[in-house]
Amino acid sequence: MEPPPVAPPPALALHDVSKRYGRRWALARLSYTLPQGRSLLLTGHNGSGKTTLLRLVATALAPTHGRVEVRGNDCVASRDTVRREVALLSHASFLYEDLTAHQNLVVLARLLGMEAPADVAGELLVKVGLTKRSDSPVRQFSAGMRKRLAIARLLMKAPAVALLDEPFGELDPAGILAMEKIIRELKDSGVTVVLATHLIEQGQALCEERLHLQEGRAVAA
Repeated sequence: MEPPPVAPPPALALHDVSKRYGRRWALARLSYTLPQGRSLLLTGHNGSGKTTLLRLVATALAPTHGRVEVRGNDCVASRDTVRREVALLSHASFLYEDLTAHQNLVVLARLLGMEAPADVAGELLVKVGLTKRSDSPVRQFSAGMRKRLAIARLLMKAPAVALLDEPFGELDPAGILAMEKIIRELKDSGVTVVLATHLIEQGQALCEERLHLQEGRAVAA
């Protein structure tokens, strides 16, 4: 008789997680488990702890107390492993201002060791609707165009877990529709999406789970 299959580790596990900035607790005693194959809508008012939580999962911060795990890997003890698994779309785009959109993606493709980086960059610019501005320097871009290019960078990394902090912000209606399509494609390809947004209706249509934060604690939405 064959042994039963071993269940995969959760996509995300928070174990009594707290994070303090000086005297202020941004997160307090937060525990939560997100199974693989499910995606999470993260809601709460400004200052509720959403961005702090995403940065903890992305290993940009370390918890003051508790433990954060991604696919069974501790975000502190196995930081390099987790960084290969996750990608964060944040308020900061981390783009090279004096390079063109195409050049920005080529640089990342080369860092990732991809073959034909120019071709990969061109395909992603089509996906995010920036082909007409592919040869324009990023310093000329609007906030919405920067957001589109930042999501192209995330897609190039092909993460197992995509952390999206207000992905619809600064986008026009066409951009919001394009972002919704990209998120659905990520989910269909097996990527776990953690989506922080104030657009609750869009978020609920895209995610199976919801975690609502208030002053760093999980509360009923």
